[in-house]
Amino acid sequence: MSPEQTEERAVLQAAVLALIQQLASGDHDEPARDRLLLALGDYQRRWVVPYGRFLTQQRKQTMPALPTDAFRFARISSRAASDDVRRFRSSGTTSDERSEHALADLDLYDAAALAAARHMLFPDRERMELLIFAPPPSQLPDSSLSYMLARFVEWFGTRSTYLWPSDESTTHTLRERLHASEASGTAVALLGTSFAFVHACEALDGTRFQLPAGSRIMQTGGFKGRSRELSPDAMRAMLTHSFGVPDELIVAEYGMTELSSQLYETTLREAVLGLPRTPRKLWAPGWVRAEPVDPETLEPARHGEVGLVRIDDCANLDSVCALQTADLGVLVTGGLQLLGRASGAIARGCSITADQLLGKPSDA
Repeated sequence: MSPEQTEERAVLQAAVLALIQQLASGDHDEPARDRLLLALGDYQRRWVVPYGRFLTQQRKQTMPALPTDAFRFARISSRAASDDVRRFRSSGTTSDERSEHALADLDLYDAAALAAARHMLFPDRERMELLIFAPPPSQLPDSSLSYMLARFVEWFGTRSTYLWPSDESTTHTLRERLHASEASGTAVALLGTSFAFVHACEALDGTRFQLPAGSRIMQTGGFKGRSRELSPDAMRAMLTHSFGVPDELIVAEYGMTELSSQLYETTLREAVLGLPRTPRKLWAPGWVRAEPVDPETLEPARHGEVGLVRIDDCANLDSVCALQTADLGVLVTGGLQLLGRASGAIARGCSITADQLLGKPSDA
């Protein structure tokens, strides 16, 4: 990096870290957040070359969001590849390119993950036993989820057990840990992917547990399995049936490869702190702006109006902070309700081509 860029980046990184620390207790300062997002956007316009090319073709918005598809087509970074300390990649499929998010350091990612999880997953406990239903980083080093859960082990865990892959050995270990929790009255946190929880519940083959009060479950990812598909409600019902954890203490985490911050459902925090119960929704930390936008104009949708979810994440310093997803959502009081993925037709507003990132004229 040039001395000019190095100095500007250092100032922005310090500002983002200060904002995360300021808002770690769940407060919001929207003017401060939005000013910082504008500064980040200006920096990224000048130093993230594909984003700068994309912006030259956008005429409707003052700060256009980059569709997450861009991370499949090009390197979205303000730094040289030699500066990378970690590259997170999406799971992908056999027919799709995998998204890649390069990070020059993990300081902001760690600060954001720690603050959000402390506020939403562990607001009542400094540490507790963790059961991890996902691969450890040694097995999947390019997974942002595996990295985050490993950090949770360090930050929040007492005794922690990885239960991966779902085979006879891990099922035996799972039964042992669940029986031990019941016998000792020690609450546990079960954290992992929806896929892994489905396989674990099937492997338990009807055995039911009643985990101690204060036990909780965080699940993330989609609900489709190899042979069936579960709705979020059915997923939580299955987990309650198998582990005895009340519905309100089972929450979804919303994250993606292209983000550095996470959103969480609110019911767990409300329940364990005795706060007024509200409808299930996602909470965004104060350094993140999450809002639906009109699928055609990409302008903010009105309160209560369904749109495509746009996320602006201050912790995305070295890539792009303004991201356009293909998820449908609606703003409600106190948060965001997700409504699933948009259809191909309605998602045109978040599509992008490799030509656009390479600076070639678009036919659209």
